[in-house]
Amino acid sequence: MRARSIGAAAATALALVAARDLVQKKHALLRNFPVIGHARYLLEAIGPELRQYVVTSNEEERPFSRDQRTWIYASAKEENNYFGFGTDVDVEHVQGHAYVKQRTFAGTLPDLHDPQAPLPSAKVLGGPRGRAKAFRPASVVNISAMSFGSLSGAAVTALNKGAALAGTMHNTGEGGLSQYHRNGGDLVLQIGTSYFGCRNEDGTFSLDKLKEVIAGAPVKALEIKLSQGAKPGLGGMLPGPKVTPEIAEIRGIPAGKDCASPSRHTAFHDVDSMLDFVELLATETGLPVGIKSAVGEMSFWQELATLMARGDRGVDFVTIDGGEGGTGAAPLIFTDSVSLPFRMGFSRVYGTFAELGLTDDLTFIGSGKLGLPENAAVAFALGVDMINVAREAMLSIGCIQAQKCHTDKCPTGIATQDPWLVRGIDAPSKATRAAVYLRTLRKELLKVSGAVGVAHPALITATDIEIMNGDYDARTLAGVYGYKDGWGELGPELAREITALLTARPVPPQKPVG
Repeated sequence: MRARSIGAAAATALALVAARDLVQKKHALLRNFPVIGHARYLLEAIGPELRQYVVTSNEEERPFSRDQRTWIYASAKEENNYFGFGTDVDVEHVQGHAYVKQRTFAGTLPDLHDPQAPLPSAKVLGGPRGRAKAFRPASVVNISAMSFGSLSGAAVTALNKGAALAGTMHNTGEGGLSQYHRNGGDLVLQIGTSYFGCRNEDGTFSLDKLKEVIAGAPVKALEIKLSQGAKPGLGGMLPGPKVTPEIAEIRGIPAGKDCASPSRHTAFHDVDSMLDFVELLATETGLPVGIKSAVGEMSFWQELATLMARGDRGVDFVTIDGGEGGTGAAPLIFTDSVSLPFRMGFSRVYGTFAELGLTDDLTFIGSGKLGLPENAAVAFALGVDMINVAREAMLSIGCIQAQKCHTDKCPTGIATQDPWLVRGIDAPSKATRAAVYLRTLRKELLKVSGAVGVAHPALITATDIEIMNGDYDARTLAGVYGYKDGWGELGPELAREITALLTARPVPPQKPVG
């Protein structure tokens, strides 16, 4: 009897669905194939998961392949991150693949057995321009800009604690400095077009509020965000319902009201006035000040380099974001087709400064899928001094590349404000994983630079790496990107200094005499 009731109820439900499908006018497929047409929408809904775990090979997926994600996950968990039997890459035919050329002999190399894998920057940030609070970053690998609001508070907490454990810096993102950024990690405070956290009521920049924010937090540098790779030249909209009292207080905006971010800054309007703004911030705070930008037309960079060549004004660092970089949400045309990929964009910017002999006078930072050893090695060979990692850091704390960041339904609680989903993150344990990943990446960079025979990845040159250029043919990075002799390399004094710093051996204690 019970089975009959269940069967009758199921038949009635199917009949109702069929009737609804036949009379609705929104979906032609369902009008023509009632009930069974729903299978198509089900398969479409779970298609990404099917492709991610069943269909694609280890090297096919994007943005990060299964092999790449496996390496990050294993590294973060301190598991075996080696791969057996051989490469999945078709090494003789994959266009654009990079190959590092090892050397047979090498000089003195750093100790690879230090679990912290110390790897400081080869340059003193703010040193060339004499900033009052200039410093040598302790790590060439740092956490890139990801705002609270884009990420959950628990995710930001885990990343900041991880940064503290690994001795790296953590960029706040343009959403302002929140309580979740105050868990021990040194900070780079990003200043976006809306000046969140340091703005007047009318949305203009407030120097006094900036000073207040800096006074209560371990801010080591300021980064003026001009654009990012995934959506350059595009302002954002934070809908009123998402502007919670907490976010409103952090960003300095009214709670519950839509907040539109302009696509460009109002505190300056050209390169000349931007440099005035940079010098104002540096003078008033003592901090190194830099800019972050994707790369499009080159006249901006040419004018910036020309003005900096005079020596009286300049940025302390330049962060170049590739078009392949990530974002919480952006139109498809922007993620796919606006701004240059990292290698192309960075090499053009670097060459602009190199032509004027300025490359030792500022720090170059790269971002855009550089949290993988092979991509990072190429970036250093092109002239990068430090790298920022974002999505790779998210993967280290549990991101599964579900690509639902824009829906507020991130299943791992990282890119959402949904309390139920956020509860899945245990910040202390995830902080440890983030720290282990960051240290492991540094160790991998030390390994690859040692294979090349140099003490630091910044000493890898544009001739030490070749790029596959068709079947059985390759060209050096220098040849591919038009580098002249010495481009991408540190000046002799900087090279000697960082080599001595990394290869200095501790002096053993002396036995007492007599």
